Amino acid sequence: MLGKVTLGHPPRHRISRRNPAPTPPRTRTRIVRAVLALGAVAALVALAVVVVPLLRPPGPRPLFQMPVACGETWQLGTYPGHDDYDVDLFPTEGEAWGRPVLASYAGTVTVAGINGSLGGRTPENPNGPRGRGGGYWVKIDHGGKWETQYLHLLEPPLVREGQRVAQGEQIGRVGSTGNSGAPHLHYEQRRGWDKVETYFDGSPSGITTDDREYTVRRTSNNCAP
Repeated sequence: MLGKVTLGHPPRHRISRRNPAPTPPRTRTRIVRAVLALGAVAALVALAVVVVPLLRPPGPRPLFQMPVACGETWQLGTYPGHDDYDVDLFPTEGEAWGRPVLASYAGTVTVAGINGSLGGRTPENPNGPRGRGGGYWVKIDHGGKWETQYLHLLEPPLVREGQRVAQGEQIGRVGSTGNSGAPHLHYEQRRGWDKVETYFDGSPSGITTDDREYTVRRTSNNCAP
């Protein structure tokens, strides 16, 4: 009789799924290095996104206009201890409370809220307790590292963070919130990290230092196009 006939193929071995073959040490090392390299690249990209814009020089000065209604004449002033380049605006005619505050130039609102504390000075109680800081305020980014700030507003701003505003658009009303002695608008122009002399309609305000009291009158050209 013939013995058992074989087909010449080696027997098949089943691979257990519960106990897979371990990853060789060299392969594990390569995987770890690849993950670390990808993490380093991602970190460098994120750093570049933040740092590169900061290293760019500021753009040209926007044609800022006064932050008040077209044709109105206001007094711009400063006083010792006010801080360099800061400008306080008071109307030369009529009541200051509630006057419209307008965007000096088109841009994007980056802050619209409370700076410090509000205090208790209102049109009904003008001699109420002072607050701290700027009270209700707005900050607008105009691009090219230029921004403007508007402080001591009467009530919550009429705009919100992230909102795009046009030049001359109303963003709030004049008040006396925060550390304010009387209703007025505290206004600043900034280039990069620094405050700079305010320019309106292409002309400097003349307010540069707070070593003495200084006032000047200007008429707003913040008019509809």
